[in-house]
Amino acid sequence: MLTLRDLTKRYRKDGETVVAADGLSAEWQSGEFVVIHGPSGSGKSTLLLMAGGMLSPDAGEVRFESEDIYAWPSRRRNRHRSEAVGFVFQRFHLVPYLSVRDNIRLPLDIRGAAPVRNAEVERVAERLGVAPRLRHLPGELSVGEQQRVALARAIVGEKQLILADEPTGNLDPANAQLAAEVLREESGRGRLVVMVTHNPALLDLGSRRVCLRAGRFAPE
Repeated sequence: MLTLRDLTKRYRKDGETVVAADGLSAEWQSGEFVVIHGPSGSGKSTLLLMAGGMLSPDAGEVRFESEDIYAWPSRRRNRHRSEAVGFVFQRFHLVPYLSVRDNIRLPLDIRGAAPVRNAEVERVAERLGVAPRLRHLPGELSVGEQQRVALARAIVGEKQLILADEPTGNLDPANAQLAAEVLREESGRGRLVVMVTHNPALLDLGSRRVCLRAGRFAPE
């Protein structure tokens, strides 16, 4: 479903070249739960951004269902991100004046998904423990609750690909375990889920475990 071919990405920082991706290649299928770990600065977030169609590689290909997404016109790539990809950012990007319910529904509303299924919103919110907060504004939530709302927003809408960048970074151990288990359940529903984490307690929850160091996949 998702194939990475020799991905390379470099940045200039403080006058030096930083290699965020150094010839990365992988092939992941629908129904897999891929857990990526590695030191800070090893290129994990860059990898997710390239895989999700949000950051062009300097070289290489990202193939979704055998098509190179960076060969598409930008309009088609934007539609692909909207319809097929759910992304959990380290920064939550919740809309402060919308309720929790409307924040979770927002990607569906933007793309005109009809009908927007409130039952699905409520199912995911209940599973993540934020259902009692559906009428609240983000500013009335704890940081951990905001992170779970951001995760719920990425899950709703039957996205084929869920990319989660440190989705448990602000959660206590019990809720971190819960969030990771919810992602594993979503992979069981036939989606490809790729999660970046620094939490050693979550590494073995995936169907595949990948270590990234200095822009390269590395042995454990």
